[in-house]
Amino acid sequence: MEKRTLFAIVLAMLILLAWSAFMSKTTPPSSPLPYKQQFKAEAIVAKPEAKTSEKPAPSLFTFNQGQYDVILIESEAAIKEVIFKNYQSYRFPLQYGFSLNEQGLIFRKTGASADSLTFTASDAYKKIIKRFIFHNTNYTIDLDIKTLNTSNQRLPLNTPLVLGVLNFSGDQTKARFQDVTVAQIGKISHPNAHKNADFGNLQFLGIRDRYFCSIIEPPDNTYSAFVKKITPQESEFGLNMPDIVLVPGQQIEQKFRIYLGPQELSIIKQANPQWTAVMYYGMFSFISEMLLQLVEFLYRFVHNWGLAIIILSILIYFLLYPLSLKQMRSMKEMQALQPKVEQLKKAYKDNPQKLNKEIMNLYREHKVNPLGGCLPLVLQIPIFFALYQALIRSIALKGAHFLWIKDLSEPDRAFIMPFSIPMLGNEINILPILMVVVMFIQQKITTTSAAMGQQEQQKLMLIFMPLLFLFIFYHMPSGLVLYWLVNSLLMLIYQFRISRLK
Repeated sequence: MEKRTLFAIVLAMLILLAWSAFMSKTTPPSSPLPYKQQFKAEAIVAKPEAKTSEKPAPSLFTFNQGQYDVILIESEAAIKEVIFKNYQSYRFPLQYGFSLNEQGLIFRKTGASADSLTFTASDAYKKIIKRFIFHNTNYTIDLDIKTLNTSNQRLPLNTPLVLGVLNFSGDQTKARFQDVTVAQIGKISHPNAHKNADFGNLQFLGIRDRYFCSIIEPPDNTYSAFVKKITPQESEFGLNMPDIVLVPGQQIEQKFRIYLGPQELSIIKQANPQWTAVMYYGMFSFISEMLLQLVEFLYRFVHNWGLAIIILSILIYFLLYPLSLKQMRSMKEMQALQPKVEQLKKAYKDNPQKLNKEIMNLYREHKVNPLGGCLPLVLQIPIFFALYQALIRSIALKGAHFLWIKDLSEPDRAFIMPFSIPMLGNEINILPILMVVVMFIQQKITTTSAAMGQQEQQKLMLIFMPLLFLFIFYHMPSGLVLYWLVNSLLMLIYQFRISRLK
């Protein structure tokens, strides 16, 4: 079987396996730190019982900030969810974000302005004032918490501050994009969001869904972060405060910096370059970021995301062109040697070791590298996966139109049928069908130009490979399929040129 075909199969299987991995969303468990044992032993006695998301209906009110509406729970001085009006009114839920996880503490709104809210709560021991200051231009918030010891006793402060709750039930195509980022001194990690864990020396903590994120940065590195599984489907994320004891009449003020907005690299970088670590794309994260910035750069010139993706595909094609040229030449040389290879197979059919040695000697004599055509395919794998992660999480592509495509972050869905086809559903997605047609023609050209001994095998692959790719690509984001289609068209044009030279 021709090496190019063999590696195409390997590539297809890698895509299929990775797609399954993305759907199941697995992340490695985090390692507990020594700090966890120390801090938890001291805080567990006074630490209140964690909240659950199942509570009586709270008193809600909406705070308008122009670009977005903030839905708050007054009794908890907490943010329930944010509605981003500039992004098709996307709703980003936190459930009870930035609440102090202590039972019996009831807040009341005691002050409001165009860009700030103040809440106050008190009990027999203390008075707490929480103030949110909203910076509408860059989605950042300042959170000031003042705590006054109103008792005549020393008052330990160990109340956790909750960043938010992620719910992994429901639509798994959405839930699988949720994860957590923990930044410690000299270390960034993305721990398993389904397992309890603590992390000391915290720099910042972030949670996100597919398009939006919430980040909190404490005043200093004496705070720790926690991940707490509160139900089989939900996990709570937040900060544990350092050991603080207030004497009677003493007041302490804690200032937290918050980002609550879209996962757009330029916006987050403007707020704090370190916070961009929340935009994590997996194994090929670095490549994803570069490709995303390149697409955004191209968009500034063409003002259309579909055109930007097409230009990106052309640029990558020409970047890999020298390797593609080497691949085509290697294929041609291998085909020229195929009759001699067939003769060797007949001569040494009972001695496989001798056969392999003679074939390698033949390649060496004619200066042919049997793996010379594999590099372009190998390089396309990280580019493909990196671009997949970048495009499927890009808020800029959500709702972006191109030709008949209404949303480049989703399948193109040209038509919806009244019935379903197994494995394909009831959607007619034109781009993957076009891609498969192009791939079929590519395979056809390869088959007709191959040696006779390979004809039967390649006829089988002529049908199998396009069908396999159809199933893999059919429900992928149309922006990604558009990239692959353009790349395949360019390869087909080049193959036509090569075939005419033979």
